[in-house]
Amino acid sequence: MSHGDGVLIVAATPLGNPADASVRLRNALADADVVAAEDTRRTRRLAADLGVRIGGKVISHFDAVESQRASQIADLVRQGNAVLVVSDAGMPLVSAPCLSSATRVCRW
Repeated sequence: MSHGDGVLIVAATPLGNPADASVRLRNALADADVVAAEDTRRTRRLAADLGVRIGGKVISHFDAVESQRASQIADLVRQGNAVLVVSDAGMPLVSAPCLSSATRVCRW
C-alpha cells in the first residue's frame, strides 16, 4: 500500500468482540506496509479472528520502546510507507502509546 508521500494511520481496535472491527481497520491491517502494534501477538490474533492476513511487517510499539519507535515510524512515513498504529484495545493516542509517533510525523 505504499503511498507516494507516506501516511500514518491511527486506527481503533475492538474493546471486546472482534466483530466490532471497522472495515477501515480490516483494510488497513491487510494493506499497510508496516503495522506498529502495542502487542504484536494480540494484533496477529485479532487479524486471524477477522480472517485478515497482515500484509506488511509487524513491529512492536509499546510504552517501553515508544520513544525509539517514534523516530523509526516517522522515518518510515517519510520514506513513503503506510504505517498503521494499533493498540491492544481502543484508540491509540487515547489509551496506548502513539503520541510520540504522531507528534514526530506531524512535525515533519
